[in-house]
Amino acid sequence: MKNTLLLLGLLGVVILNAADTPAPVSEPPGTPPAAPKPPPDTHGVDMRTQAGPPGARYSPPSPVDEKLPTFWLIGDSTVRNGSAGDGTNLNQWGWGAPLTFYFDLQKVNVVNRALGGTSARSFYNNNWKNMVDLIKRGDVLILQFGTNDGGNPASSVGELKGIGEETQDITNRAGKPETIHTFGWYLRQFIAETRAKGATPIICSLIPRKAWDDNGHIKRTMDGFEGWTGQVAQAEKVGFIDLNELIARRLDALGKEKVDLLYVPNPTPDKPKGETVHPGWDGAVINAEVVVSGLKALPDNPVAAYFSAKAREVAPASSQPAPAN
Repeated sequence: MKNTLLLLGLLGVVILNAADTPAPVSEPPGTPPAAPKPPPDTHGVDMRTQAGPPGARYSPPSPVDEKLPTFWLIGDSTVRNGSAGDGTNLNQWGWGAPLTFYFDLQKVNVVNRALGGTSARSFYNNNWKNMVDLIKRGDVLILQFGTNDGGNPASSVGELKGIGEETQDITNRAGKPETIHTFGWYLRQFIAETRAKGATPIICSLIPRKAWDDNGHIKRTMDGFEGWTGQVAQAEKVGFIDLNELIARRLDALGKEKVDLLYVPNPTPDKPKGETVHPGWDGAVINAEVVVSGLKALPDNPVAAYFSAKAREVAPASSQPAPAN
């Protein structure tokens, strides 16, 4: 009798729970099934150069062939955009993806470890330590920072301004004590630790923002991160590509209407400037070509032996302004 009552009680609980569970919503008759989301258009990029195995939100790529030298790329979202680096972030692209077409991947690994939202400081503190031990003798590292580096260090990823040795002790936005250095100090750490591995560092100034002056030219300034990058390169005697100036020249020649189409989202009536920092695929291709032209203009180009046939079509940058004094 007790067992019968227990069974009836359990059945009652099941019935009550079933009554509390909402019935599955069915589509009206004749509703077509949802179309599968198309895969991102990666434009033929070997995505092993941009991301590791899928799964984690950010899966950094690693060298595909350990026997080959590696060309390492680090920087912010203008070098590698989005968690997967595959254009799924509003179709925005960094120049590190199309850059792979200019290299023979049978001769060299191209590994784009750039990460959106980073500064020289935050990348050095949080990302560099996970890759520096992978760098080996004969590798090459190219780096570009400055887009995210200008904020208050206590509330952003920014650093102290300039290239000196001054420091400041703060409580950072994570609530932890931190000693902050200058922008130039962090660049010097990348250079020194890369050289300690027997590898070659190359520095790029940050790409220009889509901002025009009164004469119809892209704005550039040498009294900020652009100039500081060149000063560090000159002092440390490392290869320097002034992307800020070289890309600005290309955009000047194209003019505002064509340049607007290189950035996504494009301008709209309610947002007449549109995106001013992140290009789409076509803009990233232009930036990558400028990187190659800058590499070819270096007195001692450490990646010349790894260029693909496509790179041979690119002329060296005819002249680059001297780093600011």
